[in-house]
Amino acid sequence: MKPHETIALFDEYLFSKGLTLDAVVVGGSALDLLGVISRQTKDCDVLHPALSDEIAAAAREFAAEQRARGASLAEDWLNNGPASLMNDLPEGWVDRLQPVWKGRAIALQTLGRLDLLRSKMFAWCDRDIDYLDCLALRPTMQELAQIAPWLEARDGNPDWPAHVRERLAVMAEAIRDGV
Repeated sequence: MKPHETIALFDEYLFSKGLTLDAVVVGGSALDLLGVISRQTKDCDVLHPALSDEIAAAAREFAAEQRARGASLAEDWLNNGPASLMNDLPEGWVDRLQPVWKGRAIALQTLGRLDLLRSKMFAWCDRDIDYLDCLALRPTMQELAQIAPWLEARDGNPDWPAHVRERLAVMAEAIRDGV
């Protein structure tokens, strides 16, 4: 299932249990909900708040029910994996949130455009994943220049800034080539 389909089903599930979730999501799920990408993702990354025990248990139960119906949904599909990103985002990120999904029991927001681009570019630089997601965001040369200082400061390795500049050059070339 694609993230928006999973979220819609989970929304009904939470509603039936009398539970609600108001959260900030990032990653592939956020991009799917924004309409930037249209593909399956393995999970839904919740940046904030920390999932309550009640919501985490409901997500696991929901996943088990979906797997019983033949869906491929991991037990930890809803998680706080990227929560440490909150400590790295530029000041005021909360003020730049944008709504991405509203149901009967779930209301989701995601990072503002530049903050989302920062997070995806960082993932690409750090773990060599998310290149296609970065391309799908269609960054401008101005945006790349704007996020460069933040990206270069994310790691203490002395080679990190040069690595980031190489990645930014690859992205800039893709933009110029119209990829």
